Amino acid sequence: MTSTAPPRGASRFSAAQRGSRRERAQNRAAYIMLLPWLVGFVGIVAGPMIASLALSFTDYRLLDVPTWIGLGNYEQMFSSDPRFIDALGVTAVYVFVGVPLQLLVAFGLALLLDRGVRGLSLYRSAFYLPSILGGSVAIALLWRRIFGRDGLVNEALAVFGLDGPSWVGDPDFALSTLIVLLMWQFGSPMIIFLAGLRQIPSELYDAAAVDGAGRWRRFLKITLPLLSPIIFFNLVLQIVTAFQAFTPAYILSGGSGGPANSMLFYTLHLYNQGFRYLNMGYASAMAWTLVLVIALFTAANFFVSRYWVFYGDR
Repeated sequence: MTSTAPPRGASRFSAAQRGSRRERAQNRAAYIMLLPWLVGFVGIVAGPMIASLALSFTDYRLLDVPTWIGLGNYEQMFSSDPRFIDALGVTAVYVFVGVPLQLLVAFGLALLLDRGVRGLSLYRSAFYLPSILGGSVAIALLWRRIFGRDGLVNEALAVFGLDGPSWVGDPDFALSTLIVLLMWQFGSPMIIFLAGLRQIPSELYDAAAVDGAGRWRRFLKITLPLLSPIIFFNLVLQIVTAFQAFTPAYILSGGSGGPANSMLFYTLHLYNQGFRYLNMGYASAMAWTLVLVIALFTAANFFVSRYWVFYGDR
């Protein structure tokens, strides 16, 4: 009785088929596991973004049918909406004054904690807490209580015979109180700075000290260059976050942006257009303008970073 041997390579081909089927099954399982995220991304993120982009070219009053007006909303922003210009100015001051001050405070405290303070974990937790609570309604209400006419700041000034203003009610000081609140939220960048400082090899400082470099020179020639990627990361992250600030201005101004538009953040003006006046088409155009502004500043930061950010591989 004779048997026919399988053709050469048949077993190898069968194994390849089995491997291919197993790979397809694994891919199907992966797609099934990713399906909830994909549905959420399309339905909650990508879908509304595309819809808002389309609505930004329409006159849409929420309760009416959208009417196509092309670039009308964008033209209105820059030509016939004075509060839009005010909102841009207030937000620019908040971002470009508040963020550098916040990072300076965070950096200074990180340098202090890096020197080996006892109870470091306790300090890190205590300093990080404001970053968690700073954007909450409760902290905004507390801030209004601290800087109000009868607030804690004026009570402290009264001890020295000084009569302070209503800091949140005076247009000359209202934005400053929000910048102080932003500076108080130094915990998150401070933790990142501290982690970066801990990664700098101590041998570099020892070698520089042997060569006669003083503390200030070691800071300029070792600490700053090696920490520049961390500074850059914190700078980009905090600028993006500051552009989107909303809750403190809304609570402290009662949603109006006052007094005299001194707390009229861009996001607050956008919110009022969309949800107070139901002008969703115009609000959508404002939202996409904000996206463009943030993208431009982020791109500019990345472009400039090549001149001051030091990476070990170049």
